[in-house]
Amino acid sequence: MTDGLPEAFLDGLDRLADAAARAGMQDPWWVFGGAAMALVGLRDWRVPDIDVLTSSGDARRLLAALGAEIVTDPGEGQFRSRVYGRTRDEAVPIEVMAGLEVRTGPDWSPVVFETRVPVAAGDHILHIPALTEQIAVARQFGRPKDLSRADALERLIDPA
Repeated sequence: MTDGLPEAFLDGLDRLADAAARAGMQDPWWVFGGAAMALVGLRDWRVPDIDVLTSSGDARRLLAALGAEIVTDPGEGQFRSRVYGRTRDEAVPIEVMAGLEVRTGPDWSPVVFETRVPVAAGDHILHIPALTEQIAVARQFGRPKDLSRADALERLIDPA
């Protein structure tokens, strides 16, 4: 599944997997967003970062293993997280989140995954949400780019 993906992206996945192993992750975690979409075959855009969703405790452990700092989320805009951090000075940064919520009008809704699909990335196994969950979350985010990606993911399921 990683054939043809940019080297910088693959290096980021490798850094993530190594850091997750060092962090001793205790709860389920997922690569999601554009990175997960690239791993299932959507290759029409540059993946600017690798998004990770996990529990608060594991987010803190993973960010420490990555050498990243926790950033206080102001809760403004369309997204907010209980824990958020991002690596710096890398071609493809890694963003780690816990308690991610998306604003729909005046209300906040949690972003939750139930499925974990294993994906080989080099010598590591990472987990991504099933296509149906990726589609649902892209639609939940509701931005034009997310809706376009949801449509593209649906074509992977039913290319007709």
